[in-house]
Amino acid sequence: MKQFVRFASDNGARYGQVTPEGIYSMEGSPFGEMKPGQLLGEVETLDLLPPVVPSKIVCIGINYRDHAEETGAKVPDEPVMFLKPLTTLIGPADPIRLPPQSTRVDYEGELAVVIGREVFCPDAVDARRSILGYTCANDVTARDLQRKDGQWTRGKGFNTFCPVGPYLNVDVDLGPRNIETRLNGDVRQRSNFGELVFDVEYLVHFVAQVMTLYPGDIILTGTPSGIGPMSAGDQVEVEIEGFGVLKNFAQAAE
Repeated sequence: MKQFVRFASDNGARYGQVTPEGIYSMEGSPFGEMKPGQLLGEVETLDLLPPVVPSKIVCIGINYRDHAEETGAKVPDEPVMFLKPLTTLIGPADPIRLPPQSTRVDYEGELAVVIGREVFCPDAVDARRSILGYTCANDVTARDLQRKDGQWTRGKGFNTFCPVGPYLNVDVDLGPRNIETRLNGDVRQRSNFGELVFDVEYLVHFVAQVMTLYPGDIILTGTPSGIGPMSAGDQVEVEIEGFGVLKNFAQAAE
């Protein structure tokens, strides 16, 4: 497995590769050719950005059996798909702003799939080949507005409502990895990819029959049970086994 970060520099956004010695700067990007540069130091010294810049963020709802049970929803016969606007996208350590319109904003830890090449209407083999890698995500949701509206655009569409990162994990066998979400250090969500209703390759296949996917596009694969509210000052951590820990703080919107 290879791990990359995207970070801010004096020359704009750049990629670096995570190694035991620290972060090496890279010329190019994981979507094409890359050449190693100098050793930059530890990841904590960098201003990390979202690991990719997508053209769209596609999300899948009710894709863990235990989450369907906790919400009283029926396990769907096919993936439930919706979109988040690009203005929701933030990186590691960026604040999640709690909008004044909502009285309950929830965390939803998720696996995010990153597309590596343009694909539309693929077969299963094409879907698998189009996956570049994976990262951690938080499908932040204004739960009260989602329920009030009867659809999900406003409740899931506020600015800062899609933290992703810290690493782009490539050349990896996904396997039945564990996923965990912590609120101020307390475990609130814990599950395994074996609990997914629809697996990753099927989701890519399904989405790409509807819309063209481009390099950098993100597919959020659903959240397990244990969703709950955040308050200003709370720290939320989404950890996927071997993929890193995504950390963000909640703050009241100014």
